[in-house]
Amino acid sequence: MTHALDISGLKKSYGKAEIIRGVDLHITKGERHAIIGPNGAGKSTLFNLITRRMAPSAGKVHLHGQDLNGLVPCKINRMGLSRSFQISNIFPRMSVFENIRCALLWSMGFRYSFWSLVDRSKPLTEAADAIIEQINLTSRRNIPAGVLSYAEQRALEIGLTIAGGADVVMLDEPTAGMSNTETDYIVELIRKVTVDKTLVMVEHDMGVVFGLADRISVLVYGKIIATGTPEEIRANPTVQEAYLGTAIKAEQ
Repeated sequence: MTHALDISGLKKSYGKAEIIRGVDLHITKGERHAIIGPNGAGKSTLFNLITRRMAPSAGKVHLHGQDLNGLVPCKINRMGLSRSFQISNIFPRMSVFENIRCALLWSMGFRYSFWSLVDRSKPLTEAADAIIEQINLTSRRNIPAGVLSYAEQRALEIGLTIAGGADVVMLDEPTAGMSNTETDYIVELIRKVTVDKTLVMVEHDMGVVFGLADRISVLVYGKIIATGTPEEIRANPTVQEAYLGTAIKAEQ
């Protein structure tokens, strides 16, 4: 079995305060894996440790077998791991097209070529337009990203996340704050753009989690208390006691 991510003994402490308390997690290539848990469980911190926005206090993360220790986030991104954030991270004054084009520059060879005229690059334009079509924003191509609806901004951020060609995509609460209609739109978009990719997501909406994930890990007080299929997690008495029963009631 090929693992896209191998996380072993991962810890994060601030003085005596332990935020992540020894996480072991193995995510198979091509699976959709959800990480759930109560507020304050450490889910976003775990994302930050995996992507090296934070340095762990202990433990290791391997991406396709390669140790990420000591690497900076941009290097990890170029190795094939990309992520979104809880708060939309876009360039609001730039158009949808310009946002996506920026995300494509490194992977399409522009890199530090400051004198290249990107407007004249037909392959770059075509690649950007293909992603814009994939995220259903073709009709919004030339408008400033800041005037998009909230759901459209989240769709754009998903487009930015996949633009560099990453095969491991990490989404931090992609449907937070959305109506049911907006959530359905984003879920179908995620399903479409992550075909043949590995998806890791933090999500509070249990309908999204159980409808989208192949496997689920439950993080409580910085530790994984269970990992399994949606059916196994739903039936797990420890999970029900620690989190899931409360979460399901909140959804009703």
